[in-house]
Amino acid sequence: MFNKKRKYIWLLLLAVSLLAFADDKPKNEDLRKIENKAFKEGEKLVYNIDYGFITAGIATMEIPRIKRISGRNAYHVKFEVATVAGFDWLYKVRDRYETYIDVEGIFPWRFEQHIREGSYSKDFAAFFDQRKGKAKTSKGEYEIPPYVNDIISALYYARVLDYSELNVNDRFHMQNFYKDKVYDLDIVYHGKETVEVPSGEFDCIVVEPLVQEGGLFKHEGDIIVWMTDDDLRVPVKVRTKILIGYVEAKLTDYEGLAGKLESIH
Repeated sequence: MFNKKRKYIWLLLLAVSLLAFADDKPKNEDLRKIENKAFKEGEKLVYNIDYGFITAGIATMEIPRIKRISGRNAYHVKFEVATVAGFDWLYKVRDRYETYIDVEGIFPWRFEQHIREGSYSKDFAAFFDQRKGKAKTSKGEYEIPPYVNDIISALYYARVLDYSELNVNDRFHMQNFYKDKVYDLDIVYHGKETVEVPSGEFDCIVVEPLVQEGGLFKHEGDIIVWMTDDDLRVPVKVRTKILIGYVEAKLTDYEGLAGKLESIH
């Protein structure tokens, strides 16, 4: 009789454990799903960073792998910028950003920033608990809205948006978290242009990220992005306003795209 009771107790404990384990699993149905034809694991984009006619640096954006984070598959995105050897003596730059973007929902779970510019260095990391609406950093825990972005995931999210029905100056609204605050970020649509870069000539849509208050791109015209006018939405050119003139990133090479990139010529 005792053995029989013990058996029932063990079965009950096992059932409770399984229920608890099941409750801890990610509730996929609670998180959004977005169709993504723009990018995939293995994509790599390489850019020259030009100031006028001078190439001052090289930038690389890539998705080397899919990793498991918070019980979900996430694109591990790396963005690196480095000055070329001829500029290192003047102002050496070795910046690296990383973000982990949910494969199904195109929102970030984790963001890292590692800045090395001249004698200046800075490191920052944030974990986004998208289920509980919290961002966690070394400084504390902060409330975040659903599907908040970081500055890198925002670009990838912009690549999956539908621009087909937009008029010039229409905009998408999103929100970014950085340091300890949430910033409003609008993606302003400026129409279409044909752009020639070292990797080819492409029909593009032109967009501008505009932060309404604080953040990186506070003023209109601070940064303009040309993305291919196709399903891939490859950013082929980025123009950033600086104190004197502009710095431009131009696509020089690419591999592992989600589809064929068609150059006009």
